[in-house]
Amino acid sequence: MKIVFMGTPAFAVPSLQMLMDEGYEVVAVVTQPDRPQGRKKILAPSPVKEAALSLGLPVLQPERMRKPEAVAELAAYEPDLIVTAAYGQILPKAVLDLPRNGCVNVHGSLLPKYRGGAPIQRSIINGEKVTGVTLMYMAEGLDTGDMISRVEVAIEDEDTSGTMFEKLSLAGRDLLKSKMPRLVNGRVQATPQDDSQATFAPNLNREDERLDWNAGSRDSYNRIRGLVPFSGAFTLWNGETFKVWSSKIPAEQKSTDSAPGTVLSVTEQGVEVKTGDGSLLLTTVQPAGKKAMSAADFSRGGVMKPGTVLG
Repeated sequence: MKIVFMGTPAFAVPSLQMLMDEGYEVVAVVTQPDRPQGRKKILAPSPVKEAALSLGLPVLQPERMRKPEAVAELAAYEPDLIVTAAYGQILPKAVLDLPRNGCVNVHGSLLPKYRGGAPIQRSIINGEKVTGVTLMYMAEGLDTGDMISRVEVAIEDEDTSGTMFEKLSLAGRDLLKSKMPRLVNGRVQATPQDDSQATFAPNLNREDERLDWNAGSRDSYNRIRGLVPFSGAFTLWNGETFKVWSSKIPAEQKSTDSAPGTVLSVTEQGVEVKTGDGSLLLTTVQPAGKKAMSAADFSRGGVMKPGTVLG
């Protein structure tokens, strides 16, 4: 049984490692091309590429999987099954038709909710209490294939996208492991998705990262943790980006007529900012041109005063 694995971020690595640990014949790994990272924009491999090379597996990195030459390169490995996890491209029909046992995907949501490229981040931003992983057959649409199995995972109040990526990557690995014996023996029974219940989770953009102080405290709290540890949320201070990496909702809300976005206090406990329905305590912040710092360190600088309006 020849298997091709397709994935890119760290979310996919446990599933790849499991296939190797269980003795399945992974003949090649497909991942996104190396991308520039950091301020110096140095080309860096994806976590899946690093894992594949450490396991001694051939790595393919087509810029676009839809190109005929990319399909031909993949076809040369004669896969019986393709397993994907957060690969990052929609597979064309020419690829979906290659393996006799189909293409299966480990998706980080409870489909049909949160189809798309940012299901974990958006589930947290939207205040969901439960998410999960769906193992599905792939179709030509965006996460529209029939569902093989699902597993639920709770989102705790302190979870961030980073902690949920780790939880769901392990849940996905275990779900895939439980179904692999049946998948290698042929297609298994799967359940069509109810398209009327579908919601979408497109990749995040700059506006998704901006804090709206007119929103409620809980909404802003969820947005901040949904963007950690990746881009981080931001507001504006003196016309420059002021990032927020962690926050708390104060147990006691101050009674004030200040406009949303007004800084109520700056203490070692946090920068307290007026919101649409109360206030939010910013506990880890990053002024423009600076490194992220605790509220205690930031408050000692004395550069932000109560009455300052953010955004």
